[in-house]
Amino acid sequence: MTGQIKRGLLALALLATAVPMVACSTEPNVVLRSERFSVEIADTPDAQRLGLMFRESMPDDHGMLFIFDGEAQRGFWMKNTKISLDILYFDADRKLVYLHENVPPCTTPECPSYPSHHPSKYVLELNAGTAKRLGVERGDVLEINLPP
Repeated sequence: MTGQIKRGLLALALLATAVPMVACSTEPNVVLRSERFSVEIADTPDAQRLGLMFRESMPDDHGMLFIFDGEAQRGFWMKNTKISLDILYFDADRKLVYLHENVPPCTTPECPSYPSHHPSKYVLELNAGTAKRLGVERGDVLEINLPP
């Protein structure tokens, strides 16, 4: 085999291994404190009302990102949500403005609300305990990566 053919085969092999990495980067994800989470996007009223209701579990490296049109004080509740969550509120600059940790599922007809206490545009729900594990603090910036 000539050197030119070997280089061509090597280039094809490298290209073939790069394709899955490109495909992964097109999935919506966020980065918080250097940790990446694949996220489902809730940017419509219907998706936002449903949220993570009725889910039995969520992988540790996943979450749900709620995207609103503008900043406002927000309140979330856990009606029909079966997993405990951390609820993180971010302003338009993607800075953490408030956090509720280890929010339990609501098992009663009347469910409490967990307010942002500050205007927020983005809300990230992660598995309970994730914020503590990462050492999340107010002012932390959320990197949001959405496919084109």
